[in-house]
Amino acid sequence: MQKRFILPEDQIPKQWYNIQAEMPNKPLPMLNPGTKQPVTVDELSHIFSRAASEQELNTTDAWIDIPEPVRELYKYYRSTPLVRAYGLEKALGTPAHIYFKNESVSPVGSHKLNSALPQAYYCAQEGITNVTTETGAGQWGTALSYAAKVFGLEAAVYMVKISYEQKPYRRSIMQTYGAQVIASPSMSTRAGKDILTAQPNYQGSLGTAISEAVELAMNTPNCRYSLGSVLNHVVLHQSIIGLEAEKQMEMAGEYPDLVIGCFGGGSNFGGISFPFMRHVFSGKKKTKFLAAEPSACPKFTKGIYHYDFGDEAGYTPLIAMYTLGHTFQPANIHAGGLRYHGAGMIISQLYKDGYLSAVDIPQTETFKAGLLFSQTESIIPAPESCHAIAATIREAEKCKKTGEEKVILFNLSGHGLIDIAAYDKYLAGDLTDATVSDEYIQKSIAELKAKLGE
Repeated sequence: MQKRFILPEDQIPKQWYNIQAEMPNKPLPMLNPGTKQPVTVDELSHIFSRAASEQELNTTDAWIDIPEPVRELYKYYRSTPLVRAYGLEKALGTPAHIYFKNESVSPVGSHKLNSALPQAYYCAQEGITNVTTETGAGQWGTALSYAAKVFGLEAAVYMVKISYEQKPYRRSIMQTYGAQVIASPSMSTRAGKDILTAQPNYQGSLGTAISEAVELAMNTPNCRYSLGSVLNHVVLHQSIIGLEAEKQMEMAGEYPDLVIGCFGGGSNFGGISFPFMRHVFSGKKKTKFLAAEPSACPKFTKGIYHYDFGDEAGYTPLIAMYTLGHTFQPANIHAGGLRYHGAGMIISQLYKDGYLSAVDIPQTETFKAGLLFSQTESIIPAPESCHAIAATIREAEKCKKTGEEKVILFNLSGHGLIDIAAYDKYLAGDLTDATVSDEYIQKSIAELKAKLGE
């Protein structure tokens, strides 16, 4: 029985897949918050690199070439293994065939490097010298810190304060790669000062950290902002995950009935799902797709579809997305990468059109799933990835009841070797489910509607 399926270097994809070009219904355009008109490449390129801005708004080209210098760096860790989870299947006693794409083998321990490398490359090609970003759990900040160093850029990372305190080694890794790391909210930006003045003990959110990073980019000469999820060009770069998995599933002689990913803004879920979803558009396949989000930040299962800002201060363009409101403050769960108030515009449109479903999962269930996975498959998963594992276990247990030999593929987006403190809390019985009340969600959504209108 073959356990791992690995593509040789010459089979690593040479193009990314741009799902925007083939979606039955295009997502609504991002809007300039001042004019309420669709944003242009020129407007976006004041924040992002021009190449990333062009990719963001590209709705016509289904395939976009991967620059050769980026592809050469991909070879440091790609292809990543597709793994048959025989141990997990046996422990569950399920007839389901479970596979996972192991993105934890990248140099930074997660899938985030897939987009950090091209974003840093494009900045360097355009003569940009500095990049800024935000990070929740630290995977994206780590990836961009490394990519910036590779291409000779200076990086400043605003790390959500609760993660800055919970995950000191993530901070150390970013600093080892040469980045400046600032706990967010901070006193270094107007957005941070305003938030701290109103809430001195606020532990931060991705929306807050984005505001600070964007503000720094807009006020610093020769500097651009880089984002690790949510936007279209990020998911474009992440499509290499699913494109490889498609070839590897062929090597395994199977095809997924169900594809699962954890969900924060959409980078790893879209990366594993979109290449398979294109065959559903054409009618050739009937694969189902499931996004697993935290109960503490349930934008799909309890949010609304509405134009909203991508950050708390309102610096970004308006994005049509499923959202809990840009002022929503998620509970301090350990899956810091999933503590984001909104879903990306592409994935929101696909969810609205019924191409994927979603489930929200309590924190303790995710760690229980992560513990079982580590004991059966030897890899300690990141708290974010534990959501995908928990959803996979739910589906595999359904198969046990029905006897169905369903083929399930999920994305192991990163390892949890720097998240052991969270596992310690779970093992000691000190971890709570940290759910959010319906009343608070409705309050946050009401604030959104009041600010932007119905």
